Amino acid sequence: MPVEASPKSKDRPSVTHLEALGRVLCGLAPWLELADDATSEGAERAGLAALARSALDSATDPKSPDFLNFSRGGQPLVDAAFLAQAMLRAPTELWKKLEPRVQENVIAALKSSRPIKPGENNWKLFATTVEVFLHVAGAGRDDARLLEGITKHAAWYIGDGLYGDGPEFHWDYYNAFVIQPMLYEALEVVGDETPELKTFRGKVRNRLTRFAAIQERLIAPDGTYPAIGRSLAYRCGAFQGLALAALAHRLPGDVSPAQTRVALTAVIRRTLEAPGTFDPAGWLRIGVSGSQPGLGETYISTGSLYLCSAAFLPLGLPTSDPFWSTPTAKTTWQKVWSGEDLPADHALKSPK
Repeated sequence: MPVEASPKSKDRPSVTHLEALGRVLCGLAPWLELADDATSEGAERAGLAALARSALDSATDPKSPDFLNFSRGGQPLVDAAFLAQAMLRAPTELWKKLEPRVQENVIAALKSSRPIKPGENNWKLFATTVEVFLHVAGAGRDDARLLEGITKHAAWYIGDGLYGDGPEFHWDYYNAFVIQPMLYEALEVVGDETPELKTFRGKVRNRLTRFAAIQERLIAPDGTYPAIGRSLAYRCGAFQGLALAALAHRLPGDVSPAQTRVALTAVIRRTLEAPGTFDPAGWLRIGVSGSQPGLGETYISTGSLYLCSAAFLPLGLPTSDPFWSTPTAKTTWQKVWSGEDLPADHALKSPK
């Protein structure tokens, strides 16, 4: 894999390959987890799941020439978390089907990220996600690291379905890239452990639904959206919140699965079909619409670009699901700007 990065970047070659592996799998995991069927897609899916398990073996085996960096520097915590998130989303295909030897290596690799201290921002949830997976795998968890990301984000909630990236709100897409999905999925695992966590889980579910409503309204009919904030090079991954709400059947009542499909398809095509998006060998380039290397911050490199795969989460829904089976429908944007009369939009009220 080539390593495109800012000239000001440092040490990206030592982290970019784990970025690519974790981020590709976190988006494709629900699709890989679909039940076997007799279709050509099912056969392709089974073959790719087998390749993914082989990649997990090579990436975590200290004797492999492809053994990846899970512990040197700070970045590996981020992508250990995306890899853990992938295995949480595909527990059978990406975890249970691994040989015991490989499972031991995966656990050791994830645990090796523990000395990395997360910053006072969305990084807290990377530590949380690693520990949630280790808990699910029966490998022992660090409660301090697991719970801190949850309690911090409970305090960092700013209203109307949005969290601060730390104590302050940043106008970017990190609620979609990291915060909403990792917080929601962690609480789906540990939310029954205490009354406080159970109460917070209910709030987080409602906030994801509200956030999905906001995200659906941000997508124009041509697939464009406001180019605000950092990490725009993650392209359609900016709509992981909407994609996750569709996968988890937590869309708002006035946002149908069909119009969500239309909106996500538009943004996927707009960001991945622009000329120059891929290099001649088929690797993603830095940018949001084609090749735009100036949009790459110093932490952006080829591997990190694959967080765009998070927009594909609804591929994990079976073909019978309304997301796929219902006819094309207008998005909220199309309804409003075509003159259709709609109910007013309202902010999410916080419980007293």
